[in-house]
Amino acid sequence: MSKVVIFSWLYLLSIPLFAQDIKVAHLSCGYRNNPIGIDFVSPSMSWKLQSSKHNVMQTAYQILVSGSQANLEKNIGEVWDTKKVISSQSIQVKYSGAKLLSTKTYYWKVRVWDNYKNESAWSKTAFWQMGLLNTEDWKGAKWIAYEKLVDSNVNILPTDGKKDKYNANNVLPMFRKDFSVTKMVKKATAFISGLGHFEMSFNGTKIGDDFLAPGWTKYDKEALYVIYDLTKQIKRGGNAIGIMLGNGFYYVPPVKDRYRKLKVAYGYPKMICRVLVEYTDGTSDNIISNQTWKTDKSPVTFSSIYGGEDYNANLEQKGWNIASFNDSKWKPALIVDGPQLKAQKEEPVKIFDKFSPKNITNTINGDWVYDLSQNSSAIIELKVRGKKGDTIRITPAELIKEDGSVTQKNIGGPSYFIYILKGDGLETWRPKFFYTGFRYLQVRGGNPKVKRNTSGKAVIEDLVALHVRNAADQVGKFSTSNELFNKTSNLIDWSIKSNMVSVFTDCPHREKLGWLEQLHLMGNSVGYNYDAAPLFKKALADMRNSQLPNGLIPEIAPEYVKFEWGGDMFRDSPEWGSSGILLPWYLYQWYGDRQAMVDYYPMMQRYINYLATKADNHILSQGLGDWYDLGPKPPGVSQLTPMGVTGTAIYYYDLKILEKMATLLGKKADAITYANLAVEVRKSFNNKFFNSKTKQYATGSQAANAMAIYMGLVEDQDKNAVIDNLVKDIRDRKNSLTAGDIGYRYVLRVLEDAGKSDVIFDMNSRSDVPGYGMQIAKGATALTESWAALPTVSNNHFMLGHLMEWLYSGIGGIRQDENSIAFKQIRIQPEIVGNLTSANVSYNSSYGEISSAWKKVNNGFEIDVKIPVNTTAVVYLPVSANQKVNETNNVAFQTIGSENGKTKISIGSGTYKFNVR
Repeated sequence: MSKVVIFSWLYLLSIPLFAQDIKVAHLSCGYRNNPIGIDFVSPSMSWKLQSSKHNVMQTAYQILVSGSQANLEKNIGEVWDTKKVISSQSIQVKYSGAKLLSTKTYYWKVRVWDNYKNESAWSKTAFWQMGLLNTEDWKGAKWIAYEKLVDSNVNILPTDGKKDKYNANNVLPMFRKDFSVTKMVKKATAFISGLGHFEMSFNGTKIGDDFLAPGWTKYDKEALYVIYDLTKQIKRGGNAIGIMLGNGFYYVPPVKDRYRKLKVAYGYPKMICRVLVEYTDGTSDNIISNQTWKTDKSPVTFSSIYGGEDYNANLEQKGWNIASFNDSKWKPALIVDGPQLKAQKEEPVKIFDKFSPKNITNTINGDWVYDLSQNSSAIIELKVRGKKGDTIRITPAELIKEDGSVTQKNIGGPSYFIYILKGDGLETWRPKFFYTGFRYLQVRGGNPKVKRNTSGKAVIEDLVALHVRNAADQVGKFSTSNELFNKTSNLIDWSIKSNMVSVFTDCPHREKLGWLEQLHLMGNSVGYNYDAAPLFKKALADMRNSQLPNGLIPEIAPEYVKFEWGGDMFRDSPEWGSSGILLPWYLYQWYGDRQAMVDYYPMMQRYINYLATKADNHILSQGLGDWYDLGPKPPGVSQLTPMGVTGTAIYYYDLKILEKMATLLGKKADAITYANLAVEVRKSFNNKFFNSKTKQYATGSQAANAMAIYMGLVEDQDKNAVIDNLVKDIRDRKNSLTAGDIGYRYVLRVLEDAGKSDVIFDMNSRSDVPGYGMQIAKGATALTESWAALPTVSNNHFMLGHLMEWLYSGIGGIRQDENSIAFKQIRIQPEIVGNLTSANVSYNSSYGEISSAWKKVNNGFEIDVKIPVNTTAVVYLPVSANQKVNETNNVAFQTIGSENGKTKISIGSGTYKFNVR
């Protein structure tokens, strides 16, 4: 046999028996890649597929799960082997193997088959580590504290505006524990919670890159714990655990001259910890929090989630968190009670962008004002040199006064940072337990290095802002030929990023509260930009924990304060509480998450039953209505839309969505009940609010007409007339908006669905009337609370960013069919309106990246489209049916007709380049 033949034979043997045309990637468990801290027994598993071919669909899959990486490499799935499953499902596959065990790590991989009869290679190995499924799994760990708040001062739901019983500052403690390791370590894992927040160090080094851990919750119902892998940090011999605690929302100290939005007091800071050390010989040890731990006061002398943070560097104890430290002067930890614990499932808060000062100016009183150029949720990082005892006070703000000094009138104050120097060279400090929203910093007690220092003050070597937010991955990109829309996208994005922490907050400074209407109104805008499903699910848990015994879901969750101003209007508004019903449905629509409907169905039932008790002839008139609409008075409670319109419209929509969810969950009797009640609500709504002669709802406001159309309350024969009235109102106002927090999203949705994106363009491509353009013209760098960017209210607010959804679905044209789930059936339907000449938009869906890049060229039109494997799409080209459509790469496609003057083309997965000349 010749050498050539032998080489050819060996080469053929080296080729895998599976095809390379299909590849499995991006494995996730419970929405996260390689998560640690899974505390549910049937996690969902998903993957994405890649292929160089077009029109590729998965036809089967096989999952292997093993407790041993070595076994998995041998293709042994002793924990779960699905065998070959004939199915196209590649998202939300529920684990149904052997019983999962607390703390154990499981390894898994997937292979698939496609419609070309190709078999993929096995994916790369992924893993997840279980959390602690039962109380017993904490192995006797106790909650420990430095001191205990007396029961008479505990206040888990303060009433807004009531005076405090006392004024005092609490101790911000440190804890430490030494232990020794004498054997070879296989793995070390920490399970830890610290309330309100903690920072963990191990052998002198901070563990993790998270901030404000753990996420905040309704603490009388539950607290979250997080898990850290300590394997690389642990060593033979002496080891030391160090913990620092901050107050967070667990305790807001009642100190005079510091801002407090609310007076919640669950207790003084406390912590619980279990460190599991597994050895290579199969044995293990547990280091648990108990009275053997030592505690002392930390250098953090004041910490308030609202009022700021103070740090005295002279109180530092060098080496306090390493094994050789002498803690004989520290006192034993105090054993206290604590709430039920669950693993944190959402991404942590982390540090992202860094903003250095754009300019530094002097004020009349000798302070210095740093302009960081961007309004964001942030902390500071201070680098300073000076004498021992020199004190730097830094006041954050969104706005400045005419004299150049900062003002906190619109964000709540006084709120500030204080750092006291120890005087040993360059000192660097960041706050550990406080963040806020700001663009400007006013500095007292120090002199910028770049400015002449005639006073002998401490020298500020550097002062920057570090933006903090939830670490959800960014999944969307948007750009267009229209610079105002690019700036608007950036404006809204900064409000999303600044209010996406452990809770979707209204603002990052004055309140930091989870006002619930934002979840369903801004959910799609967030979803196009960030992989925030775990944070939405956490919001559902907060709602369930805040729901009242009578079924009411209050307007904020977690509910840290009871609002009584104006009666119940700030606690009971259907447009807010309905997130408890609408959010599970949106999670199903966007991510295929059926489990959210199952888990929160009882909560939804209780809330809809509550609304029924509040209805008068099926009309709900309580609450805030179209909050912050544009009327003759300063913004606030609905002015142009009568009470009852928005609340009842949402009530009807809730019933229709509940009918769908009940049907999906096999609850036929419930579905019939909700359907029948919806009929009655619709009848009452139209009897009360619809004028059959003018074809207007209520006052004919933009919010009233749009919500009636969107929610399906309008009779078919009247729908076009109501749409025409909506458009006429906008045109008569020279293309300006009036709808507020509740109504504006539905104005946009109705106009887009009706093929009137030209109206949306005209409304949002100007800066001379209240809206996004005016905010930008006034210098806003984040979306503001009011359409007109009023200086008296928050200038970094989440609630009015509804246009972001249209930027993706309208300009980019990335939508899904009405009955599609998780963008399985995609529509690419860009709106070529106004002076737009091009757009480049993408969204990384559960199945993979969807992109739409189009441009006008030489009296023609081109569009590049990318469709993920295992999905299909219909592309709507803005050309008539008699114009010839070409695909540049000669990929086959099918023209399936026309609709509203657009040619419809059916395609499968892959990349395409269509052009019409």
